[in-house]
Amino acid sequence: MLARLSPIPLVLDTNVVLDWLAFRDASSHAVSEAIGSGRCRWYATAAMRLELERVLTYKDLSRVVFNPALVLSNWDAWVATIDPATPLPNPLRCTDPDDQKFIDLGLQLGGCTLLSRDRAVLKLARRADPLGLTIATPQVWAISLAGQCLEQMDGG
Repeated sequence: MLARLSPIPLVLDTNVVLDWLAFRDASSHAVSEAIGSGRCRWYATAAMRLELERVLTYKDLSRVVFNPALVLSNWDAWVATIDPATPLPNPLRCTDPDDQKFIDLGLQLGGCTLLSRDRAVLKLARRADPLGLTIATPQVWAISLAGQCLEQMDGG
C-alpha cells in the first residue's frame, strides 16, 4: 500500500489564476490536474482575491469571453484562504510591490511553490530556494512535477 503524502502547498499569482480559471489556457493543465487530484493545495489570502476581482474588471479583458462570477466561484471552490502572518523580518523583496503578497505567503507556508510568469517574481527564484520557496513558471513546474511522478512510480 502506498503512503498518502501531504498535498504540496501552492501559491498562484493572479496571471496564473486567470490562465487557469478564466482563459483555460493549456499552460494551466498541470495546475488544474494537481489541485483537482489533491496532490497540491492552493493557498491564497483575501488580498489576493481582491486583486483578482479588480483585474477581472479591466477593460482589456472585456474582449475575452469568460464569466467573471464563474471565475470567482471557482476560486472559492478550489482555494484555501488563510490570513497572512506578519511578514518575516528579512523577506525577499520584489521590485513590484503588488507581487510581494505572493512571496510573503509562499515564505510563510514553507516548502511551498509559487507559480508566476512575472519577471519581477521569477528574478527571486534563486534566492528563494534556500528559504523553502520554489518559484517557477507553470510550464517549468509541470515538467518538474512530471519528473517527480515518474520517480515515485519507479520507487525512487
